[in-house]
Amino acid sequence: MMPRASVLAIGNEVVQGRVLNTNAQYLGRRLTLLGYDVVLSASVPDRMELIVEILRIATDRFSSDLIVTTGGLGPTYDDITSEALSKYLGEEHVVNEEALEMVRQKYVARGLGLTPERIKMAMMPKSAKPIPNPIGTAPGILVKKGNKLFVSLPGVPSEMQAIWEQSIEPMLRNASQVRISEVTITVKGVMESVAARIVNKIVKEKPKIYVKTQPKGIELGSPVLDIYI
Repeated sequence: MMPRASVLAIGNEVVQGRVLNTNAQYLGRRLTLLGYDVVLSASVPDRMELIVEILRIATDRFSSDLIVTTGGLGPTYDDITSEALSKYLGEEHVVNEEALEMVRQKYVARGLGLTPERIKMAMMPKSAKPIPNPIGTAPGILVKKGNKLFVSLPGVPSEMQAIWEQSIEPMLRNASQVRISEVTITVKGVMESVAARIVNKIVKEKPKIYVKTQPKGIELGSPVLDIYI
């Protein structure tokens, strides 16, 4: 059975539509190709009770094996993801010395020292392992709790992707026993309502094969379909 994953974007700017949530698209795609069944993709604002609740929903209601969050790891008052994760896990929220050294080195390289705001980026659940951020300042967070894995990444897409590609994806790929192969076929001149009969038959006969039609044109005009297999 495929492991299950949830992707949670955290931030007022996301739910208010001020930024496009490209992180969810990126992570959903990468997780799918790694063999994960992405069962939940959700966005919540910077509110402690809502972040804790969506973590509970992802873990309990959706039975996710892997929960990935983006956003809320920075130095400002509303960056509360790590604190919410600590609260959900029932762990002490502490300064991680390894993470603190990662943050310190980033600022020392620019001739700057640590401040309370910068130290805040090194705070995480007591059992957490910090993940190096190759291009930004805030480390990622990795927590293994029973058979659940929690990964918290910065919300800046370039930082999130850098940490994912350098540290998280290689770890998940090495641990995964599932491999995904897929192909996309573009068909012109066939209406989706016609293709649906064939697709339904294939899915019924081969339930382990996922087939999805995505219309790119107009059904009664110039129909174009992408068929994902």
